[in-house]
Amino acid sequence: MKIVVQVKLLPTAEQAAALRSTLHECNDSANWVSQVAFDRGVPREYELRKHTYAELKARGLGAQAAQHVIKKVRDAYTTLHANIKAGNLGKRRSKRRVRAESKPITFRAGAAQPYDDRCVSWQHDAGTVSIWTTAGRLKGVRFTGSADQLKTLRGYRQGESDLIERDGAFYLLATCEVPEAELNANPDGFLGADLGVVNIATTSDGDVFAGRRLNRYRARQLRLRAKLQKKGTKSAKRRLKQRSQRERRFAADTNHVISKRIVAEAERTSRGIALEDLQGIRSRVRLRKPQRAAVHSWAFAQLGQFLAYKARRAGVPLVFVDPAYTSQQCFECHHIDKRNRASQARFRCRSCGVVAHADLNASRNIARKGEAVWNAGRESRVPAPA
Repeated sequence: MKIVVQVKLLPTAEQAAALRSTLHECNDSANWVSQVAFDRGVPREYELRKHTYAELKARGLGAQAAQHVIKKVRDAYTTLHANIKAGNLGKRRSKRRVRAESKPITFRAGAAQPYDDRCVSWQHDAGTVSIWTTAGRLKGVRFTGSADQLKTLRGYRQGESDLIERDGAFYLLATCEVPEAELNANPDGFLGADLGVVNIATTSDGDVFAGRRLNRYRARQLRLRAKLQKKGTKSAKRRLKQRSQRERRFAADTNHVISKRIVAEAERTSRGIALEDLQGIRSRVRLRKPQRAAVHSWAFAQLGQFLAYKARRAGVPLVFVDPAYTSQQCFECHHIDKRNRASQARFRCRSCGVVAHADLNASRNIARKGEAVWNAGRESRVPAPA
């Protein structure tokens, strides 16, 4: 299983200048290659290399760096065409799709630049890397990370690493091939998890991970952004830039903590995990304007991804179920009625009269559906011989 480990570089002032210059030169060259590809109808990578490789070498890029720049551009166009084909950019004549198709792809000055083992080498004992730059090879560039990150990096790093600059700091994103634990093929039931905004996750065991703290933090950040944008001074713009990634990091940390606890509980009790398939929820759900910011800023997909890869590392089965009627169906008698959901937090069955927390009732329905999906996937659909 591939995961990405991010470590922070701690370069000196001279090393930082060389790294920044390298990223700017590589991405400036990528913009030129993108223009060539756009003018020539985005040819295959081999043909694109024939038109651009010599010029990239003349610009001062090394052989491997030039190859990675060309591949990065071609991969970006491949992703764009896949999104267009999948309809992610709208219909044929929509403004968003026309805008994407009418101009070449551009790369930010600090965008990621791939490095292979010829361009970067790791000295784990010393905590340093040796990395190629346009100013020559930099040796002894220090890096840091958490103990778990450094352990994973030392034991499982394999493949490319990406150099990026974010808010004046440099990071290396290393690809690691981590072995998966043996899958528990006979789980003792399933742990259902209902995802939401008021409560980020509620499990069928009754554990509630409230979103009150995260929602308060987001509301405060929204007020601060509005205040700084209204002020409009240079100092306010600088503060806005500093705060731009804080909410994202805070939400990601919250999702990591929640997913780790859910997977640990499922592993401890030898159960699987069942989640609702919430793909495309933003386009399906109709909301009032005040509710849109809360729903559209909440990372449903991110929490699902964290749960998926942590479950794979622990050998815990994970299934996604149809979310239809999970909040309207009674777990006890299976009666479905829209009026069963008395309020956001209260569930009262119109048939059997059971009263429960709405999210807990939904999570138990998800657990039951997850077990049914898992058993259906294991059953043979071939008829027995007569």
